[in-house]
Amino acid sequence: MQAYSVTATRLDGHGTRMTCKSAAFVADTDPAGRADAFNPAELLLAAVAACMLKGIERVTPMLGFALRGVTIHMAGERQDAPPRMTRIDYEILVDTDETDRRLALLHENVRKYGTISNTIALAVPLNGRLERAPATAG
Repeated sequence: MQAYSVTATRLDGHGTRMTCKSAAFVADTDPAGRADAFNPAELLLAAVAACMLKGIERVTPMLGFALRGVTIHMAGERQDAPPRMTRIDYEILVDTDETDRRLALLHENVRKYGTISNTIALAVPLNGRLERAPATAG
């Protein structure tokens, strides 16, 4: 069993300092919002994306899966009453020469072994796809 801890300290009516280990950042806790920080819903989406990326980093060496890069786009919908997320969608773009079958295997592993994504998927529909990143002009 692993345990995690984060400390949130109110700075003022506009932001909260989040700390964990030797890392820190300011979160948007201003009711009016602020453009220079993640709000709680965005932090949730970021946590799911980070979980997926961590899973990719964990499984690619085991699968012998070669990639040059990964980008994950997350989108969430929130209802107002009661306030909650009603869906989370993702798109994982992998820059790789691996086969489509191997991409599907990578996606299966990401979906199966993500601590945060598995937890969130129990509470809200979590839907998405993993695809080959479009080729860039070079």
